[in-house]
Amino acid sequence: MSRPLYQLKAEFFKTLGHPARIRVLELLSQREHAVAEMLPEVGIEPANLSQQLAVLRRMGLVTTRKEGSSVYYSLISPQVAELMAVAREILTGVLSGQVELLDDLRTAQAGSAPSAER
Repeated sequence: MSRPLYQLKAEFFKTLGHPARIRVLELLSQREHAVAEMLPEVGIEPANLSQQLAVLRRMGLVTTRKEGSSVYYSLISPQVAELMAVAREILTGVLSGQVELLDDLRTAQAGSAPSAER
C-alpha cells in the first residue's frame, strides 16, 4: 500500500529541515558547484557536507557529475530553485509583519511611558 501524499510531503520538508541543506540548495539555485566550492560557503566539515549532499541525493533533489577528481552537484529541477525563492518571499513577508508589529509596540510604549519632566 502506498503512503499518503501528506506523508511524502512531510518527509520532503523534513529533508529541507537542515540549514546546511538549505544553503546547498540556495547555492545550486545559482549554478552547479563542485563540492570543494561549496565547503567555504556552507561552513561545515567536509564529511558533514558529504552527508548532507547524500540526503539531498536520496530525496532526488540534486544530481551529480564527475569531472576528473571533482564531483559537481546541480539541482535535479529548476522547480527546486523556485521553491527556495518562494520560501524567501514567504519569510520576507512574515518578517516584515513582525517588524511592523515591533514598531507598533514601540510606538505604543513610547506613548504610555511616564513623563520624566514631572
